[in-house]
Amino acid sequence: MAADTATRPSSETGAWDAPGANVAGDAGSRKPAAILAVAAFAAFLATFNETFLNVGFAPIMADLGVDMSTVQWLATTYMLGAAVMVPVSAFAYRSFPTRPLFCATATLLVAGSIVGGIAPNFAVLLVGRIVQALGTGMLIPIGMNITLEIAPREKLGTYMGIMGAMTTLGPSSSVILAGLILAVADWHMLLWVFAALSALCLLSGAVILRDIAHLTHPRLDAASVALIGIALIGILYGVSTVFSGSVPVACVAAVVGIVALVLFVRRQGTLAEPLIDLRPLSIPPFTVGVIVNMLSLLTIFAMNIIVPTFMQSVLGTEPLVASLTLFPAILCSCAVSPLAGRIYDKQGPGVILPAGFACIAAFSILTGAFIATASPMVLAAIYIPVICGSALVIGPVQSFALSKLPFELNPHGVTIMSTGFQIAGCIGSSVFTGAYAAVSAGAMAGGAPFGDACAQAMHVTGILVGVVGLVGLALAFWIRSVARKPAIVAAAATLEPAEAAVALEEPTVAGIMKTDVYTLPETALVGEALELFCARGISGAPIVDDKGRVTGFISDGDVMAAVADQVPAFKSAWSFIVERENTDFDRTMRETMAAPVGSIATRNVICVNVNDDMGAVARVLAEHRLKKAPVLDGERMVGIINRSNITGYAVRHYLNEERA
Repeated sequence: MAADTATRPSSETGAWDAPGANVAGDAGSRKPAAILAVAAFAAFLATFNETFLNVGFAPIMADLGVDMSTVQWLATTYMLGAAVMVPVSAFAYRSFPTRPLFCATATLLVAGSIVGGIAPNFAVLLVGRIVQALGTGMLIPIGMNITLEIAPREKLGTYMGIMGAMTTLGPSSSVILAGLILAVADWHMLLWVFAALSALCLLSGAVILRDIAHLTHPRLDAASVALIGIALIGILYGVSTVFSGSVPVACVAAVVGIVALVLFVRRQGTLAEPLIDLRPLSIPPFTVGVIVNMLSLLTIFAMNIIVPTFMQSVLGTEPLVASLTLFPAILCSCAVSPLAGRIYDKQGPGVILPAGFACIAAFSILTGAFIATASPMVLAAIYIPVICGSALVIGPVQSFALSKLPFELNPHGVTIMSTGFQIAGCIGSSVFTGAYAAVSAGAMAGGAPFGDACAQAMHVTGILVGVVGLVGLALAFWIRSVARKPAIVAAAATLEPAEAAVALEEPTVAGIMKTDVYTLPETALVGEALELFCARGISGAPIVDDKGRVTGFISDGDVMAAVADQVPAFKSAWSFIVERENTDFDRTMRETMAAPVGSIATRNVICVNVNDDMGAVARVLAEHRLKKAPVLDGERMVGIINRSNITGYAVRHYLNEERA
């Protein structure tokens, strides 16, 4: 786990300079923040469109002359189409340049929205919705892969927190915006508004994105595509219709889907180039992370549908007022998600995940208990911790799970994570609403009035979501325990047995780092720093505060740069000799030697964690062209790791062993 902001030493001078994007090709000419904005906007649109059109089902039914069972296919086919495209996204991301792929995906959203906007009948509208789904299914995985490519390791939690904020904001805000649009226009305007948003996303991607992905050009296995398509359609259709349709048909569909899924998994193990490499699921921290992410998403999809539905149907609340009740929670979650990412970057998942699920569990039950009697303002206040709890979980747990994967498995890990998103959306919107309907129907069959029956159903639903939160809380504590262990244990699960045995012997930073580190206090002067360098034969040292926390780094290159800023000729150590009689040089040196170290030191320093494995450390040093990095235990520095430590270990462990 890295702490603080990225810096790296220049390969020529040894001076420490500003960070750059970790992207391939000419993508480095673009700032990571701009690329992240495009990826985040894409994630927002994809999740926004999940529920945006659903708000217009009533006017669509009246205008096109269809019933509820028919109009529901707009949601069902959209969900199924998006789910099927998620696995294909892993193949596409490794096969096509990033910018053309992103633009083609966004074009599908624009085209589908235009078709729906001009639809004269339900069949054409359904076709437009399916075209939208084909783009949506790939948009989130592509956006997440882009984020993983550009995110500096020490800021992964922050970047994924922003992506998590967008996936939370999307389905929540769509209900509000759709209500506002329908208050002044008909349902066609929903499609045109989304077409405009999609066109903006397309334009942003065309201008800002570059070809980021490392292309491997895998072979597409048609049988695998067919099997995973049948599996997802069967399982999700069965889950989504078990409460509202024919139970036997739903069960048959689910069984067919499960059989196809088993065949798909078996086939992936026999292919040299599988459609989805399932090795990430053999890594327990990743698998549990996927489950935890799904549990947190369940609460958003379930509560964002059930709460406004109850308020409108039972309490008689206006649709717009019911939607606005959710708005404070939406705003808070947008602020909480990036904050959660920053906390994860500094402290890991040990605190943030349990806190999130504790909020979900407690306040979901309170929402269900008080929704029938509380005012909209009180209900909005109770509801905020539910959504903010999910925001505390989504970004950090995605960062944690994906950080446990080898780099080459990231696209497949993203695909699995995104497929889990679609499944969570299906379960949240279908199973919990189905349970709500079943409980209320049973209560009314027993003689309870409509309002009382719905209140009882709301209580039960709140408890069910609370139980989901408690399950997530238990898994969060498991993740907390795993996060304290060396990451190499998890990574070894992807290796062959012989390779894993060697990997598990690999030490963490604590095993080979240098512990007798020379440091400088914040009050030291540059002259004192140079005396330390000469006396100890070192070229730089961390600056620490009175609590042992790293606040900067000063090197002899920083001193050279400080002098060169005022006397341009001084660019090497040779200048110290040939210009020793120069009065400007003497004055500059005296001023520099008397300056505090903080005036010329680099303040933002790449650090690694004492429990990091050597593969992760080597990647940090390589990515940022570092010669060395401070080692932290929490916020306190306990050592320093440099390239020679790693090469020395390689000689002892591998070369000498081979020669023996």
